[in-house]
Amino acid sequence: MLNKKTKIAVFVSGGGTNLQAILESEKRGEIPDGEISLVLSNNPSAYALERAKNFGVKAVCIDKAVYKTIEQREEKAIEVLQENGIELIVLAGYLSILSENFTKKYAGRIINVHPSLIPSFCGKGFYGLKVHEEALRYGVKVTGATVHFVNEIPDGGEIIMQKAVYIEDGDTPEVLQKRVMREAEWIILPQSVQKIAKLLKEKL
Repeated sequence: MLNKKTKIAVFVSGGGTNLQAILESEKRGEIPDGEISLVLSNNPSAYALERAKNFGVKAVCIDKAVYKTIEQREEKAIEVLQENGIELIVLAGYLSILSENFTKKYAGRIINVHPSLIPSFCGKGFYGLKVHEEALRYGVKVTGATVHFVNEIPDGGEIIMQKAVYIEDGDTPEVLQKRVMREAEWIILPQSVQKIAKLLKEKL
């Protein structure tokens, strides 16, 4: 049992650049206590599904067109997670708020990456480019990324890791978004995945 790895599912809605960072880290041996076993998306055209297949990881789509309510989608997700023995869920650009029922069922087993230093520029409505637009509008000199546990409050769970990124003169939201990914998200997300995978493995 000591060699058993924590089975991980990554939830994604779009391109999957954070997923790519996790998969590459795993391939390099930087997530020794975890195994990416499943990629789940709510968007059938998400390129993340292709990235999963390229790494030989099972990819599943729970399409909004088929499962029309949050309840139906979450019910199906739980079924898929249980079928695949998933112990840890990583939200990596998953553009759907999880219900309290779901987050309570997987309490302490869902982590998310957010592109700011929480508690700045976070909560409902703060996702994607909007976070960087607000940081630039406000005029902060330092931003970054946060990995945190997920609970029923958007971006409200306990912080696992943070990394700061300096804002530079002339930054646009798009330029800043790329720098935050490269200098923070792609570093602390795989590190956090390993940290929590190790903790969960030790609990089993």
